[in-house]
Amino acid sequence: MQKNNKLIRYVILAFALFATMFSYYVWQIAKTPNYQVDEKKGFALLIPKGATFDTVWDSLRVHKVVKDELSFKFLAKLLKYKENVREGRYVITAEMGNYELIKKLRSGRQDPIRLTFNNIRLKKDLVHKIGNRFQFDSTTLATMLNDSAVARKYGFTTETIMCMFLPNTYDVYWNVTPNEFFDIMHGWYKKFWTEDRKRKAAAIGLDPIKAQIMASIVEGETKKADEKPRVAGVYMNRLNARMPLQADPTVVFAHQDFTIKRVNSTLTKINSPYNTYKVIGLPPGPINLPDLNSIDAVLNYERHKYMYFCAKEDFSGYHNFAENFTDHLNNARIYQEALNKLNIHK
Repeated sequence: MQKNNKLIRYVILAFALFATMFSYYVWQIAKTPNYQVDEKKGFALLIPKGATFDTVWDSLRVHKVVKDELSFKFLAKLLKYKENVREGRYVITAEMGNYELIKKLRSGRQDPIRLTFNNIRLKKDLVHKIGNRFQFDSTTLATMLNDSAVARKYGFTTETIMCMFLPNTYDVYWNVTPNEFFDIMHGWYKKFWTEDRKRKAAAIGLDPIKAQIMASIVEGETKKADEKPRVAGVYMNRLNARMPLQADPTVVFAHQDFTIKRVNSTLTKINSPYNTYKVIGLPPGPINLPDLNSIDAVLNYERHKYMYFCAKEDFSGYHNFAENFTDHLNNARIYQEALNKLNIHK
C-alpha cells in the first residue's frame, strides 16, 4: 500500500513537473519576441484576398521574418489560424511574440496606411502619390478620375473631381477597393464642408467647388498663410468687378509647364479655359489641391480695395498690393528689375 502511494506521489510529481515545463514552453513560444524586423519600422505583412496559410508563411519565409519557425507553426496550429486567414496589412514589430501576432492576424486587426496629400497639381500627381500602396491597381484610380459617371455620382465633373481629395492625412486600410477609397474621400469632403462653411461660400456668391477653385489660385500665388486672405480679397474684387482674374498660376497650369517662373505676354496668349487672362471668371477646375487654410482664406477673405498685387522684390514670398494700375506697374517694375539682376527670364 505504501509502495502504491509512493508511486502515485511520484506520478503526480512527474506530471506536475511535466505540466510546469510544458506550460513554460508554451509561454515561451507564445510570449517571447520571435521576429527579426526593423526596430523602428517593423515589417508590413500583406495578405491578399483569397490567401491561405501557405501564402502567409511563404511571405514570412521569403523576407526571413520569423526566428523560430517551429514555434510559430506550432502556435498557429494550436490557435487554428490556418482556418482563419484574413486579408489585410499587418505590421509586425520586433517586440511581438507569436501569440500577439497570430491573434492579430486571426482577428483581422489591420494596421492602416497613413496617406498624406500635399503639393498635388494634376490627376497624375495624385495617382503617383497613391502609387501601389494599396491592393488595388493605381491605373484603376486614374480611370475613375476621368470617368464622367463616377464624377457625377459624387457631385462633380471630370474637371472638378480633384476637389474631392482634400489635402490632409488619412488612415486607410490596404485592402480598400477603389470604390471604397472614393467613398472615404467623399466622406471626408462632406465632413469638411460644414453648414457653416457652405453658408460662408453662399454669402460671397460661391459654392464649395468654386470656393476650392478660387482657393487653388490663392494657393498658387502664395504659401504665406497670413497673406492668403488678402490675396483672396484681390481675386474676389476682380471676380465681382467682372474683370479677368489674370492669375499667373492659371497660365502656368494651362501650359502644363511648372518650371515657368516668369509669365510674359507670349505665354498669356494660349487658348485654354484655364487662361484667366483671356477667360472671364474662374477656370473650369482647380489648378492644384489647395491647403485647407487656403479654402478658409477664401471663405473669410480680407475686405479691401486692392485690385493688383506683385511679388516683393526681396523674394520673401510676400507681395506688394496696389489699388490702381499705376502703382501696380511701379511695383512690377521693381520686381522685374530684381529678376533681371538674377538673370531670371523664364
